[in-house]
Amino acid sequence: MSIWRFADRFSSTPALARVTLGEGNTPLVRSRRLGQSAGAERLYFKLESGNPTGSYKDRFAAAAVSDMLAKGQGRCIATSSGNTGSALAAYCAAAGIACEIAVVETAPPEKLKQMMAYGARIYKVAGFGTDPRITADTFARIRERGERPGAALQISAYACSPIGMRGVQTISYELAEQAEGAIDHVFVPAGGGGLTLAVARGFETTRGLRIECVQPEGNATIAGPLREGSERAREVACTTKISGLQVPSVLDGHDVIAACRASGGTGHLVRDDDVWNVQARLAREEGIFCEPAGAVSVAGALKAIRAGEVARDALVCCVVTGTGFKDVPSIDRMLAGSSCPTFSLDEMPTD
Repeated sequence: MSIWRFADRFSSTPALARVTLGEGNTPLVRSRRLGQSAGAERLYFKLESGNPTGSYKDRFAAAAVSDMLAKGQGRCIATSSGNTGSALAAYCAAAGIACEIAVVETAPPEKLKQMMAYGARIYKVAGFGTDPRITADTFARIRERGERPGAALQISAYACSPIGMRGVQTISYELAEQAEGAIDHVFVPAGGGGLTLAVARGFETTRGLRIECVQPEGNATIAGPLREGSERAREVACTTKISGLQVPSVLDGHDVIAACRASGGTGHLVRDDDVWNVQARLAREEGIFCEPAGAVSVAGALKAIRAGEVARDALVCCVVTGTGFKDVPSIDRMLAGSSCPTFSLDEMPTD
């Protein structure tokens, strides 16, 4: 089972060129405590950490790399804050395609090691991911390299790589099968907005389902303007510390605003401290070990529920995007002051 069971809905790639590592078919689990504490009995989590490299980006990589293989392209040129690079590196390794990735300066070391383990050539660019001018210039240079013969540009945004992003729409196809009733809201974390747009497009024909875009306050390119009633996303000087969502450029932002508003959804902004708190609560109260970016959607949903923006009896799904192993510094923050003591046999606890 993989995303390719939905191939007729998102791809024209020939069957012989389709690359899979078993991506997709991730679980949808019902909240046992967080929803109850907020007064929402039907809160669910779509756990994308169950994908082969630990994030939803494997859906993107499977579709993107398969298309490259079908076209005989042997060099993948990409940018990443971490998860896209890890996914592309893995799927390129499986397909025998060279992979080169320009990484944002603040990417966690664990994600860099994962990319290198798959054999990708990677390098950081100073200011990339925080400074909008440097980020735009980096994209321009990478785009030029990706347009050379035999190469392909792969950035997880519809504005850059629509074929790969269609693979991400399979999250919606699965949610429609898994949900115990009609879904009222889907909360999605956003950096450049590609994931939110993919979920919206996957549910395009579903009536009454609201797509909710959640961003850290320090990267309010989309959620802020959406909530304010604007039709356009905006560039910002990124200040959030939430890895993976440090995208100061617009990318898919304008289309995300249109899609969310058409569904009846809106934007939600959350503080970094609240995200880290929800990340810890997911681990300790739900048994869900996710990276901070994966907790953003849940932080947004809980805030909206408490503010009365979501009905207490609504069926709410949160996309939890990646595993906690992706971002060890955030785990160190969660465990500050904790340690694992060593006891002699006689000193071991007995109660």
